[in-house]
Amino acid sequence: MKPSFRKIGANYDEGGTEFVVWAPLADNVELILPDARHALQKGSYGYWGLSLPVRPGTRYGFSLDGGKTLPDPASFHQPDGVHGLSAVADRRRRPASNGWQGIPLSNAIIYELHAGAFSPTHDFAGIIGRLDYLRELGVNAIELMPIAQFPGERNWGYDGVYPFAIQASYGGIEGFLDLVEAAHRRGIAVIVDVVYNHLGPEGNYLPHFGPYFTDKYKTPWGSAINFDDSGSDGVRNFFLQNARMWLEDYAVDGLRLDALHAIVDCSAIPFIQQLKELATDIGIQTGSRKLVTAEMDLNDPRYLNSPARGGYGLDGQWNDEFHHALRTLLTGDTRSYYKDFGQISHLEKAFKTTFVYDGIYSPHRNRTFGGHAENNPFDQFVVFSQNHDQVGNQAGGERPGVWLNFEQLKLSAATVLLSPYTPLLFMGEEYGESHPFQFFTQFSDAPLIEAVRRGRAVEFAGFDNGSPLPDPQAEATFNESVLATWQATEEPGATLLRYYQHLIRFRQTRPALQGRTRDTMIVHPAILQTLAIERKILNDHIFIWFHFGDQPVVHDNITWQHLRKIFDSADTYWRGPGPAAAIDIPSGAPIHIAPHSVVVYEKAT
Repeated sequence: MKPSFRKIGANYDEGGTEFVVWAPLADNVELILPDARHALQKGSYGYWGLSLPVRPGTRYGFSLDGGKTLPDPASFHQPDGVHGLSAVADRRRRPASNGWQGIPLSNAIIYELHAGAFSPTHDFAGIIGRLDYLRELGVNAIELMPIAQFPGERNWGYDGVYPFAIQASYGGIEGFLDLVEAAHRRGIAVIVDVVYNHLGPEGNYLPHFGPYFTDKYKTPWGSAINFDDSGSDGVRNFFLQNARMWLEDYAVDGLRLDALHAIVDCSAIPFIQQLKELATDIGIQTGSRKLVTAEMDLNDPRYLNSPARGGYGLDGQWNDEFHHALRTLLTGDTRSYYKDFGQISHLEKAFKTTFVYDGIYSPHRNRTFGGHAENNPFDQFVVFSQNHDQVGNQAGGERPGVWLNFEQLKLSAATVLLSPYTPLLFMGEEYGESHPFQFFTQFSDAPLIEAVRRGRAVEFAGFDNGSPLPDPQAEATFNESVLATWQATEEPGATLLRYYQHLIRFRQTRPALQGRTRDTMIVHPAILQTLAIERKILNDHIFIWFHFGDQPVVHDNITWQHLRKIFDSADTYWRGPGPAAAIDIPSGAPIHIAPHSVVVYEKAT
């Protein structure tokens, strides 16, 4: 008999509240209310349930076999923090659709942000107040770092312990639904970063209820989530119902799966396949596209390939190797895992074949690594010059502007935005935000606080620059990470912001930049720190030179066409030193390119 997959938690409607909890190892389960105890009725496959006329706001918990009262592992509301009782929430509201159908990943300009550090109010309302700014920038999708309930009010979100409860300090359920509606009204999709590979170290009560974790595998954060061991059906149901909540109940447009490589699942039908099938079904039922993308350090296209090709059909994945190739070329920093990069040939390969390590030897890993992605369209890969990891996991959370000059920042942006891949911006990069994005927490357990401090010191020993690491627990560490948005209105931030707006509009409107299949780009062999690519679709054909050297260069006109310049990052309009490249390049004439610049030409008519 097939196990029953069902809703869990405290689901309220006009008739009262249905309480359902999965506790397969318990002999009896009680619902604890402020003024009463009620025995739950045992159902099949370890589920216990009971319906009572309980109103929203009522605190409750569960007692297993007469033990202490515990919060609901599928709690929708934790008003008193991760150690407090759960509260019944009224979740009947659904965001108004107004005909919203979502956006394809191929057209997305994704903007990653942290709900607490993005605005002075540190909440969803603050994000709503800046949506018009994002729309004017050209962004059509925001990707929220995890917003599931975590300890305290300051955290990156990856220490969440209640996947169904939206962080109360951000505005909870109602604040989030307001954000979804406001974003959709402006044509902006909402993607939520979800963590299905581990739970945080404080306030995690799941092990009391059932076999949520397994010792078969290990993750960097401890025991792995149990997706394929005994009792895993209930665990899968827990996370599938969580995905359904985001995609169906709250109408989000996509999920970004954190560290998918840390989910080990040897099932014949893996959890990730079930998750994608669920998202597809919800998309069909709602008439709105639902995307599933993943952070994944495997260089394995199987996760993106369709089921017909033996894959799981995910819509996209982050491609860190594009970032690594770009960053090391700009900075020369090849410490730690960056040792696998540093040459322009690496960026050339990242453009040409997506994965730099595609079945070749990786010095950092000391083994052959990766597979081939040439059969996958470009838009399945999300690329970036910054993200929360690559900024926040610097020793002090320094932004690239600490190492790069203004011309290099412009070159970096163009490399991402003029690529055929799906671009992602990290909050503030569009105006050169100077505040760092540091790792911050607000745990209450003293030994844990000290363990996190020690762990950070060990983790970033390879990046030691002689300066003390910021204290994750200090409030000042968080405050220093909040965006200084005034920088977007003063120079050079104002010019950089215009530059990003221009490139985004160019990307969205120029036909040649719409190509996402492999035959719409030609990558030429890199010469003298310069990478030349051609983008083409139908009759539109443009030529782009990215020059990463600190001296001007002269290149042959490899097109043998009469060319007209349509963009030059060295132009004084962009606060550059002045262009070296001529406006018109006759056939056979050389092209002069300024240091750290990008030039774009089209055929002259």
